[in-house]
Amino acid sequence: MASRKKTLKFYVVLVEPKYNGNVGAVARTMMNFDVEKLYLVNPCELDNVCYARAMHATQILDTATIFTSFEEAIKDLDYLVATSSVESKTDKKHLRNPVLLEDFAEKIFDVQGKVGLVFGREDYGLFNEEIAACDIMLKIPTSEYYPSLNLSHAVTIVLYSLYLKKALIRKRRREIGAVEKEKLYEFFSQLLDDIDYPNHKKEHTKIMFKRIMGRAIPSTWEFHTLMGVFSRAHGKIGRLQEKNR
Repeated sequence: MASRKKTLKFYVVLVEPKYNGNVGAVARTMMNFDVEKLYLVNPCELDNVCYARAMHATQILDTATIFTSFEEAIKDLDYLVATSSVESKTDKKHLRNPVLLEDFAEKIFDVQGKVGLVFGREDYGLFNEEIAACDIMLKIPTSEYYPSLNLSHAVTIVLYSLYLKKALIRKRRREIGAVEKEKLYEFFSQLLDDIDYPNHKKEHTKIMFKRIMGRAIPSTWEFHTLMGVFSRAHGKIGRLQEKNR
């Protein structure tokens, strides 16, 4: 029996939100733009203020899934999008090398599966290890004099951009899922080992490769082509090593 293709579905992930009014406002904007799934990691209390700010979107709060850790919240998501106003000043630092919202909205509808839109704390944003766990980092263009947006405003801008693009774009979906991505990263890591890549550079280079793949959103055909290249390289290097022993 043929496996059913995954459909694209957005999940809003709020990591340790501190202000209940913000959570309510996020629920309201989610309903405005047809996004139903809200994941909350160690949130503040969802009190009367929260529900009042949600207006007619209280169902999103009622059905929100609450997690005690970031790792638990993201484990069933296929593609992770970190959001941050703090970016790297050089292309050599890949952790916070962002994709602009407009470019992201152009490509994301080629993705299949569950896409987690991850928003950080109102005061500290996302930690480095949380951003590293994501496939890409997204940045909303703002003034350099005051780049930080209110949490609910940031969610609204992102969801509006996606909703608008969804209304304009109708094209065939294609993209690899979580299992394929892990296999691709595993083969790339193996290739680094095969060529005796310097140990102190490996983690940095793995993150760079992950960011490149995250921005490219490769199709299934592109995935199989890359896997074929890595597989042949791994095999050839292995045979040369055996020959030289």
